[in-house]
Amino acid sequence: MQNLNAAKPLRPVPAKKRKKISWFQAALHVLFALGSLLVLLPLLLVILISFTDENSIYRNGYSLIPHKFSTAAYSFLWQDKATIFHAYGITIFVTVAGAILGLLTMALYAYPLARRDFPWRTGFSFFVFITILFGGGLVPWYLVYTTVINIKESILALILPGLLMNGFSILIMRTFFQGISPALIESATIDGAGEFRIWWTIVMPLSLPVLATIGLFSTLAYWNDWFNSMIFVSDSSLYSLQYVMQKTLMDIQFLASHANSNVTSSVLATVPTETVRMAMAIIGVGPIVLAYPFLQRYLVQGLTIGAVKG
Repeated sequence: MQNLNAAKPLRPVPAKKRKKISWFQAALHVLFALGSLLVLLPLLLVILISFTDENSIYRNGYSLIPHKFSTAAYSFLWQDKATIFHAYGITIFVTVAGAILGLLTMALYAYPLARRDFPWRTGFSFFVFITILFGGGLVPWYLVYTTVINIKESILALILPGLLMNGFSILIMRTFFQGISPALIESATIDGAGEFRIWWTIVMPLSLPVLATIGLFSTLAYWNDWFNSMIFVSDSSLYSLQYVMQKTLMDIQFLASHANSNVTSSVLATVPTETVRMAMAIIGVGPIVLAYPFLQRYLVQGLTIGAVKG
């Protein structure tokens, strides 16, 4: 009697179907290549404009092929290299310290929310959700950090306000932590591990994708922040890179708007106003672009897993 449960031999894929699949993959690759080109084209344009002569831009406009090569924009910024390098140091320290401290703080908050045996997890989750929808306003926010916590004119003013914790990131971490097998945590508890040891030695290593994703978002937020420097800091030694760049740009715009006087006109004539904007963009965005290759493989994985598991 013939065994009905026997596995049937796999049928070979017809040549026409294989051809359709290959054509579809080729079209998909072309589509992704065009999308990548559209993303890289503005960055390439900014780089090339920053190396273009200022007068050439006024005569011919922006172009992917510089009519006349010039490094005047970078030479102008190099004159203030001490301030820029110092701002780089402040921004790098704030970015690294803020991202690490924010990750640890958000993970410590999100992990109890993912534990079903935590009795107040609903209330604490609702509190996080409320902070996403509503805010206290700029004036109370400023008064809390300047009078209650009193961190004005300090490096903490660049780390704590508005950037250290994010409600949406906490909810993503909570959802990811819920996907970790409870049996693994129970077995560690039976072996005598405490809650902190379980979180640090088991949960955190298993959560590397979501930690890398949230860490990348926090890194970008800290690196691009200039608002805290403008609000809380008046000491130029604590200025972040982005605020130094913005302040330089505002000074150039001020000179351009008061170009009627002879003194202002002579100063403005030596400033490459158009190309220096592009050079400042390259100086500001350059180092943070280097972080993407190291975190790219975790980015999509952390977002998809954290959004689906529950």
